[in-house]
Amino acid sequence: MKIAIGSDHGGFKLKEAVIEYLKSLSYEVVDCGCFGLDSCDYPVYAKDVCELIVKKECDKGVLICTTGIGMSITANRFEGIRAALITNEDMCRLTRQHNNSNILVMGAKYTPIDVAKKYVDIFLNTEFEGGRHERRINLIEKE
Repeated sequence: MKIAIGSDHGGFKLKEAVIEYLKSLSYEVVDCGCFGLDSCDYPVYAKDVCELIVKKECDKGVLICTTGIGMSITANRFEGIRAALITNEDMCRLTRQHNNSNILVMGAKYTPIDVAKKYVDIFLNTEFEGGRHERRINLIEKE
């Protein structure tokens, strides 16, 4: 599985830790930036991750900023993207099972590294249930 990941300066340190974790699990990772702590604009990195997913060059994505809100808002503007801002394990599991989310969004200010690793594991290992949820996803895609 190939994972695209991006952050702004507020999420940079958590992004680096998540990349290291993903690589330790043998995932292929595409780091879309940012590449340091200097102030930068989160929409640039959200766009880069989303485009890789829409083009099917990556299977899933991870976006991180200080709160996760900006990344989530930006990502969900792209057709075919279902980005979910996660704040607990249940939300993480359900967004995959019910919403077939393809991007995990986290807020670095509220997500310790050990918790982020749990979210990544849940997100990447939980399958979409389909059924009635498929109908709802199709309604979203038709809008």
